[in-house]
Amino acid sequence: MENYSLIFVCMVAYLVSFASAKPGIATFYTKYIPSACFKNQDHGKMIAAAGDALWKNGAMCGKKFTVKCTGPRNGVRHPCTGKSVTVKVVDQCPRCPSTMDLSREAFEIIAKPVAGIINIDYKKV
Repeated sequence: MENYSLIFVCMVAYLVSFASAKPGIATFYTKYIPSACFKNQDHGKMIAAAGDALWKNGAMCGKKFTVKCTGPRNGVRHPCTGKSVTVKVVDQCPRCPSTMDLSREAFEIIAKPVAGIINIDYKKV
């Protein structure tokens, strides 16, 4: 019985955490260095560039977000994998059509890359 209670509590906590997430749009990019936040420093592959609405004049540099695909934005059916990913903002994506431009590696954790653009929920960690 205790195991079921723990599983239930974990499931509720996960659902509540994404209930407070904001909706947005994600795309992906493949050239990570140099970046607007960290110049020539490598910050790995779980990274993102913030679109104009999120950038806030560089205030989001280094901030981490959990991102989850919520559905298609174009004709690609069922692009989402059902997983979420945590990324660090390392760059700006000026005039991007998206809220976040994810690294390709981060994007493919949450969606099929062939989709190119997806709807997301994101939450600051």
